[in-house]
Amino acid sequence: MRNGLLLIFAAAATAQSWVTQISGTTASLRGVNAVSSTVVWASGSGGTFLRTTDAGEHWRPGKLPGASDLDFRAIRAIDDQTAYLMSVGTGEKSRVYKTTDGGERWNLLYTNPDPKGFFDAIAFWDATHGILVGDPVDGRFVVMTTDDGGATWKRQKTPPALPNEGAFAASNSCLIARGTREAWFGTGGPGGARVFHSTDAGQTWSVAKTPVRNDGSSAGIFSLAFMDSGHGVAVGGDYDKATEITGTFATTADGGKTWSGVGSGIPPSGFRSAVAYLTDRKMWIATGTSGSDFSPDGRLWKQFDTGNYNAVSFVTSEAGWAVGPKGAIARFKIDQPSF
Repeated sequence: MRNGLLLIFAAAATAQSWVTQISGTTASLRGVNAVSSTVVWASGSGGTFLRTTDAGEHWRPGKLPGASDLDFRAIRAIDDQTAYLMSVGTGEKSRVYKTTDGGERWNLLYTNPDPKGFFDAIAFWDATHGILVGDPVDGRFVVMTTDDGGATWKRQKTPPALPNEGAFAASNSCLIARGTREAWFGTGGPGGARVFHSTDAGQTWSVAKTPVRNDGSSAGIFSLAFMDSGHGVAVGGDYDKATEITGTFATTADGGKTWSGVGSGIPPSGFRSAVAYLTDRKMWIATGTSGSDFSPDGRLWKQFDTGNYNAVSFVTSEAGWAVGPKGAIARFKIDQPSF
């Protein structure tokens, strides 16, 4: 523990903070994707999407025509012109749209055909190969993949879901695509808090239990992030108990085969809906409704902000953003120490 605390103190030599930006919307924002140090997309309720091409100095909000009743919990961008939006909701409320002209026009690619279905997250390995995850239908999670940029989607078979197990469409980060074919997604609810892992672009899956809490319908894994193919972090907790620290994270060192909890670590300071790894700083950032924390190793966490944010996206430590309720957008800042 002493060595771990020394790491915390070393990481704390710099001060982290969120610097708010003017979004131009009051929508509840849950989707954000930083493409570069200047290009960032975001999305939210009321058919809302946003884009900046100057690192957030100016955000341009927009709404999809005829989509005012859709909640865009997810956005995945390829560049400043091409992006995918995913809405959530039961049945046909779950949809996927695509733009290739910076959001001027959006094409509807896919509408959930199952009246019992509910999409949770979408991710892409590259510009043409993608994956989405939805809540269980007929006892199995819905996993769809595309090989043609979203023009067509194919349902893949998954292991059986447990009773009352689902996924959380809170930050579009319960699903992670890495490399060219690897993917993970986390679950919640009673019987949940498991991580599904695929190494063949969603065709086959293994499943592992985690120590993240799953003692209610609002508890479980909300977000996953990996620093490499072996080392990852899962964060979550209970959405309805924002300041409780019990069962809010887990770590893996073997690609998700096994997960460990607090042990000798220090948990985040409450429920967290999103986590990211900053490669250039070798540091983890987690955020949620009761604040944000950083960690040098994924086990020892220290709070640096108390603001309410839902999702984060980073290119580097100098190009990271968080989004939240009422149009909240903030850019990550690290203040260098002065000696």
